[in-house]
Amino acid sequence: MRRTSWVGISLAAAILFAGVSRSYGQIPGGGGGLPGRSQTNQPGEQIETTPHEDKPDVAARKAYLAGIKSMDRAKEFEEVAGQSTTAEKKARALDKVSDAYNKALDQFTEALSNKSDMYDAWNRVGYVHLRLGAFGEAIDDYNHALAIKPDTQDALFHRGEAYLAIDRLDEAKGTYIDLANHSPEMAGQLMAAMKRWVAAHQAEARGMNPKDIAALDQWIQAHSGATN
Repeated sequence: MRRTSWVGISLAAAILFAGVSRSYGQIPGGGGGLPGRSQTNQPGEQIETTPHEDKPDVAARKAYLAGIKSMDRAKEFEEVAGQSTTAEKKARALDKVSDAYNKALDQFTEALSNKSDMYDAWNRVGYVHLRLGAFGEAIDDYNHALAIKPDTQDALFHRGEAYLAIDRLDEAKGTYIDLANHSPEMAGQLMAAMKRWVAAHQAEARGMNPKDIAALDQWIQAHSGATN
């Protein structure tokens, strides 16, 4: 999974989030020997010849928990950035946000390399990609998560945000309908993001056909009461 810079995130990311908020085996060898170096037993001495390695499930859990800590740090830096009083301080905080999220990305990727059916890791790595503005990757991640646990509302909601951010409007609308039937609160949050999308694209089309913008606006007017 690619490393993504927070600074210079696309307009779509700003619209989407406006108004919201490897674990490795131990070094082989006992007695200080180098990996691969043959050793000779001394009288009465026992040398461990097989390196200790975590079982995949254990390694996955370690990496996953480390990723959670990195995500928490990223969120702390986001708060600092939001409260920064100068552009320079905000830029420094956003650099730290990017570093922390990318560290989490590496850690969740390590978890998945050990346990590829780990729903929680797919869900979290999707969120990290979402926050970094890597929306296509986020959609792929949430597709994996939903293949393991279909109809999970949290993953559906965030995948809907990613659809909206890259102008896949039909998929975003379909997500809203699904959420409205099962999680009205999340449906309301997605509807709010859709309204921000329309307002931003009415101000600047950003390559979108004005008819498509108007059509989504009309669709919103027709469906916005579904979660009230």
